[in-house]
Amino acid sequence: MISKLYVGNLPFSTTAQELKELFAEVGAVSAVDLILDKFTGRSRGFAFVEMAETDDAEKAIERFHGFEIDGRPLTVNEARPREERPMGAFTSAPSKRSNGGEGGARRTHDFTDRTANSGRAHRGERTFRR
Repeated sequence: MISKLYVGNLPFSTTAQELKELFAEVGAVSAVDLILDKFTGRSRGFAFVEMAETDDAEKAIERFHGFEIDGRPLTVNEARPREERPMGAFTSAPSKRSNGGEGGARRTHDFTDRTANSGRAHRGERTFRR
């Protein structure tokens, strides 16, 4: 039932047309979706190739998994369905950087005084604490 393939570890210079020609060696290619970075427009190094026939997709996996292009061995396997992510998925999980924990570079501002005598915080003067 597989006909959509994931092709990874592509050289960034690879074009959709080159992929189509390569996979056409084993059978009819229905579509090639080369994934591009939305900010730079440069390839992200992976693509999805849809083969017309299931048998051709299996042949493509056998033939091109590990096949080298510009010294990079390709990863070719059955494409999995995209998982749905909840809104805010990138901000919902706490990370070391975002919560100020160990290894984080986030600074919080503590507008308190520190006196030389007591070492305790008092109101008034501003100090910054990591």
